[in-house]
Amino acid sequence: MLYWILRLISLIILKIFFGLEAIGKENLPKKGGFILASNHVSYLDPVAIGVLVPQKLNFMAKDELFKHLLSSWFFSALGVFPVKRDSADLSALKEAMRRVKNGQPLLLFPEGTRQLPGASHAQAHAGIGFLASKLAVPVIPVFVKGSDIALPKGTKTIRLNKILVSFGKEIFIERSMPYHDISSNIMENVRHLAC
Repeated sequence: MLYWILRLISLIILKIFFGLEAIGKENLPKKGGFILASNHVSYLDPVAIGVLVPQKLNFMAKDELFKHLLSSWFFSALGVFPVKRDSADLSALKEAMRRVKNGQPLLLFPEGTRQLPGASHAQAHAGIGFLASKLAVPVIPVFVKGSDIALPKGTKTIRLNKILVSFGKEIFIERSMPYHDISSNIMENVRHLAC
């Protein structure tokens, strides 16, 4: 219930103050588990994507957010589960697989953490390649534009700026490829939506 209440409030705020718009929502699967792979330049990215997807999304987030009881409860209620970013976190990968196999959509940021606008592209982590290969579910590329201006990395100042979320067509996954190559291919599809 908390997820849907906050989703509605966030949708209203993003529509009114940031002119939130979406392109390609018809590319989202209507049912079953799937993976959304997105660029990540702002804390607003998961919120902007989450309010546009009809199903309840699941998210990975850094384990530091789960250190305190209250924050752990809050993020868990929103479909967030912890991941250790500086290691191959097998428990997080298993949890991601469990949720997707149960028919739930999962939002991932292949580059891991937020990237500074204009910075050279970070290499996509192999984890998304592993999940895409093993799960055999649709992988939908997503590109968020404008959130880096609305709430840039390294600042707490919010600026009113239009946010546009583009959902691409399902990515064909060559499952015989190495996981790093699959991850790179997914990230190329994400960046292509910026054009």
